[in-house]
Amino acid sequence: MANDGREHEEQLDDRRLADGGRERLTDAGDGTGSNLPQANPPGPDLPTPKPIDPNAPPVPPTHGDEERADAPEEGSRRKGGGGSWAAIGAVIAFLLGKGKAALLLFLKFGKPLISMAITVGAYAIIYPWSFAIGFVALIFVHEMGHVWVAKRKGLPVTAPLFIPFLGAAIMMKRNPKDAATEADIALGGPYLGTAAAFVCYGIGVYTDSAVWHMLAYVGFFLNLFNLVPIRPLDGGRIASAVNRWIWLAGVVIGPFIIWYTHSVIFILIWVWFLFSTYRQFKVKRGEGPVHIAEGVYQAKADPNLPDWYYRGSNHLRELPYTAYCKLDGQHMVEFEWEALSFKGELPIDQAILIRRVYAYQIEGPDDAQNLTLKVRVEGNVYEPDNYYEVKSRDRWRIGSLYVGLIVLLVYMMWVIQEAGWTNPAQ
Repeated sequence: MANDGREHEEQLDDRRLADGGRERLTDAGDGTGSNLPQANPPGPDLPTPKPIDPNAPPVPPTHGDEERADAPEEGSRRKGGGGSWAAIGAVIAFLLGKGKAALLLFLKFGKPLISMAITVGAYAIIYPWSFAIGFVALIFVHEMGHVWVAKRKGLPVTAPLFIPFLGAAIMMKRNPKDAATEADIALGGPYLGTAAAFVCYGIGVYTDSAVWHMLAYVGFFLNLFNLVPIRPLDGGRIASAVNRWIWLAGVVIGPFIIWYTHSVIFILIWVWFLFSTYRQFKVKRGEGPVHIAEGVYQAKADPNLPDWYYRGSNHLRELPYTAYCKLDGQHMVEFEWEALSFKGELPIDQAILIRRVYAYQIEGPDDAQNLTLKVRVEGNVYEPDNYYEVKSRDRWRIGSLYVGLIVLLVYMMWVIQEAGWTNPAQ
């Protein structure tokens, strides 16, 4: 057994000596340092490879080597292009995912921001940019005072919408329950706006800047003007909770303001105020001003009905309706057109006594048998009989805040005039 083992080891040694050339070739390789074994060892029909001469001159690369060298660069270019598409895809995925909230937020506040920018640009045509931006900011703070109080009262409101040379306005999606609540919301704007004017006054005192001087003066004047007891100004809404007879003061003061401001817009406001005041004291209780709401809808045409049934832009058709209020306070009107199997609904921004609901301006049918029609809801704003019944302590509270703010604003305007800060900003 031992001899057989030695003979076996000697045979292995002989094979190693016979294959020595091939082992040296495997270790040396092609100069790349690879030590992988050959997949198909040379057989009797293949020439025996020779060892590489280390003293041989270098051989220039062939065209095939150049192509192989360029291949990674082309791959990197393809990879870069794919990276761009991947980045675009990532942006789209973000907008459809978490970015959807940001997009909806922009759509919600897009109109107020755009209207604010347009208003700044309109004022910048007449005044310096610094004054235009500051003035619009003062209006914005004033409106946010209304929004803040309305939110505290649990009333949903829209974002401020700016109108060049007119100011800004917010719309309440649900009417206040009484005149005291309406007055508190109206007071929020002038009070927060007056605080902003005091900030401008303080900066003006510290910096002695003419722009801040004028912003302070205009801020005080803007809030004082809004306290004139004329609806729809804030003062008219505040006076309704104190005593509606204060509106008569607005009737008398109106012509003097028109003479002082030479404002055509204020003439229209004052005339509308005269009409609304007359209505408040003459019409029957519980019935407010006329309110109209409209909506555009599509319905399928019935092929069994004649063509004349739809023709005519002045086509009017009374529609049966149902009015109700959602849990969040949103007023809705549902209506239907039985012949077209059409049902629709229209949101109303306040409670109204509906007089009629009808369809008009019918267009179509088109190739797809679609009809386009407008639906109008007409009625009167509902005002509860006890809307102006305000508790005595609330009347004194609202009245004191109203008169006190007027006195403060008049005093601050006098202080600025005495300081000589009313010269136009240069």
